[in-house]
Amino acid sequence: MKKCRILVLVGIFALISGIKAQDYAFKVMANKGSNEVKSGSVWQALKTGDKLNKQDELKVAENSYVALVHSSGKPIELKESKTYSIADLAAKVSPGASVVSKYTDFILSSNSAEAKKNRLSATGSVVRALDGDINVLLPPSQFGDTFNPLVYIKWETKVAGPYEVVAKNMFGDELMKIETPENAIQINRNDPKFMNEDILIEVRSKGDKKKTDKSYLLRRLSSERQNLIKKLIAEMGEDIQQETALNKFIMAGFYEENKLFVDAIGAYEEAIKLAPDVPTYKEAYEEYLLRNKLKKPVEPSK
Repeated sequence: MKKCRILVLVGIFALISGIKAQDYAFKVMANKGSNEVKSGSVWQALKTGDKLNKQDELKVAENSYVALVHSSGKPIELKESKTYSIADLAAKVSPGASVVSKYTDFILSSNSAEAKKNRLSATGSVVRALDGDINVLLPPSQFGDTFNPLVYIKWETKVAGPYEVVAKNMFGDELMKIETPENAIQINRNDPKFMNEDILIEVRSKGDKKKTDKSYLLRRLSSERQNLIKKLIAEMGEDIQQETALNKFIMAGFYEENKLFVDAIGAYEEAIKLAPDVPTYKEAYEEYLLRNKLKKPVEPSK
């Protein structure tokens, strides 16, 4: 009997916790402009990470942008300048996939003030340094798995262009060479030149081939893991397939959570391309690179 009472109490506690966990209508994922939220009788500045309740109102300013995720997992973007009733907005939202909340929570916690403070206390600075002449923003080879065929390759450098990006197979045979004046390119893993091979990427100065970075491995997922990732994406619902900056942002969190760091880079790049004037996405991308040690912070010179 005592055991039954304990189980009942545990069940009630879990139910109450679940209700409390969903006592909001929307979470704010991104924010650009002088947007405001009214809780009670007071208007205050909207902040990324805020939770909006049904009794609240949201004022979107001119030339502004707000990205929200409903408590059910439905992502929406607001660009029209007007005052929204959160209750009305929630009533118009068709249910999303609840699993999306797992990744939005991951994104918000990873980019919280506390997370940044912890990273800065560990690194000591926000000043970035170049280890060598060219620093490619790709993960170490053991994390070079790629799910998507399109791969973004970007580098930081003090060396003037043009640059050469060389792709080789595991035997050192050159498969492709691209010359570019820019510090970024995109390659397609489905290019017949690659013939389903794992490839090594090297970026170097065209004028001085000694000015380079180490090689980075881009590796195809096994069929088993490829199918698993497809299944996990399908569980996020059809809404996430739409080409919006918010969806790309959420997918960046999904890829990072699943240790697909190359794909996360691509998702951030695409989010910024779709919403180039929204600082949230650029700041989150920078934080992602630092958090995963793809950019190295050092102590500023004194």
